[in-house]
Amino acid sequence: MPTENQTPVADVCLLLEGTWPYVRGGVSSWIHQMILGLPEVTFSVLFIGGQREAYEQRRYEIPANVVHIEEVFLADAWHQPKLRHARHTASLEELSAFFRYLHHPDNPTPEAGERVLDALASGRIRLDDVLYSRASWTALTESYRQYCADPSFINYFWTLRTAQSPLLLLADVARRLPRARMLHSISTGYAGLLGGLLKQRWKCSFLLSEHGIYTKERKIDLAQASWIEETSQHPLNDSLDRGTGYIRQLWVRFFERIGYLVYDSANRIIALYDDNRQRQIKEGAPAERTEVIPNGINLDQWRQALDSRAAGIPPVVGLIGRVVPIKDVKTFLRAMRGVVTAMPHVQGWIVGPEEEDPDYVAECRSLVASLGLEDRVQFKGFQRIQDVLPHMGLMVLTSISEAQPLVILEAWAAGTPVVSSDVGSCREMIEGGDTADRDLGRAGEVVAIADPQATAQAIVDLLRDPDRWQAAQAVGLARVHRYYTEDLMIERYRRLYHNAMEAA
Repeated sequence: MPTENQTPVADVCLLLEGTWPYVRGGVSSWIHQMILGLPEVTFSVLFIGGQREAYEQRRYEIPANVVHIEEVFLADAWHQPKLRHARHTASLEELSAFFRYLHHPDNPTPEAGERVLDALASGRIRLDDVLYSRASWTALTESYRQYCADPSFINYFWTLRTAQSPLLLLADVARRLPRARMLHSISTGYAGLLGGLLKQRWKCSFLLSEHGIYTKERKIDLAQASWIEETSQHPLNDSLDRGTGYIRQLWVRFFERIGYLVYDSANRIIALYDDNRQRQIKEGAPAERTEVIPNGINLDQWRQALDSRAAGIPPVVGLIGRVVPIKDVKTFLRAMRGVVTAMPHVQGWIVGPEEEDPDYVAECRSLVASLGLEDRVQFKGFQRIQDVLPHMGLMVLTSISEAQPLVILEAWAAGTPVVSSDVGSCREMIEGGDTADRDLGRAGEVVAIADPQATAQAIVDLLRDPDRWQAAQAVGLARVHRYYTEDLMIERYRRLYHNAMEAA
């Protein structure tokens, strides 16, 4: 393979899907923090987006140790012109194996995944083969006859085309991307798959870090997706969950299989906390390759924010995050209705970017009006959170899915207790993990997911009890200083990078 002999342009190739440098958020902040925290390491970046027009403006300044950036947009895969004189070389056997790996009801073997990755990385299967070759048509129709439980061939055909095309686009990217000494993907999914392809070509180490579990998050998205058109299920099909249509399940299976490929390819697999590590193992990650590295923050950057807090408890409750459905801003707003009823002087702030899902933002603003909260709730947009956290009495997180949110650590560093939904590691963070950690006490409160009444009650209880609030503040400060510093996190990744590059 020609790229194997290239001189590396960087130490680490970061593979990023829908995050830095185009989208703000916890994962993007972590990526920026890592790059700045390892100035001796050079990085190249491959950014993967959906539609090109959604990523026109970079939200982060590019550090000097980022020496190369490329972008690829998955929507381009669905608009590829047919190559008039293309010579279709993929065999029916390899195309059938490709279809079977991604869509067969039975779980594939690691060996089958290795063969699929090799066929993609080497170029034996290309986008034009899958879209236009007779062998591809034969493989697809045979797959439909044998396995499809949806009576609509049109649904099946376009689902497979839509799902498969981006993978072939990424395989083409892998064949031309400048080499690095090692690979680091911040998710499974498309970025992780590209890591597997590049590892095949470059014969280097591949590190995978997961903040959230990508497959789990895609299942949440797919369960709510209105764009999936379903017909009735086949009467003989008993392999699907009742109430889940075949096409929706086909998409779930597709992302599960990509997860298998990535876990099988990665040399080391990092989770933020042990429950997620256990989930990775359940989803196919080899246990001996997994480890936990918690998030950490630079406490020096938060001293001024802590020092700037006024005495007392500010009557402000803030949600910091993107205004998107997974953050469940609507539960926060409904909770604020209960808070304002009990404590009319309290304000609610929503601090975060609004450009990602304009329809959801409009729904949230409409809910504010219908709840009669126009004078008590403000949409602040993106802000420097060191400037806003000292003015908050509580930081509230109502997400339906999280891993180990940086914003909780940042709130503690600024002296702000937290009320959080019971997602990811939030309970462990707020109440403590091991015995020594739990002995510190609680740095806020944990409530059930999507429970505005319980959220409102937790907020009111803390704001009305200065002793309890001050104790939570003290615990948060102690916990972030003891367990969640940037120095600890950076040193662990420095060791992983060093070991991987030494082995190259």
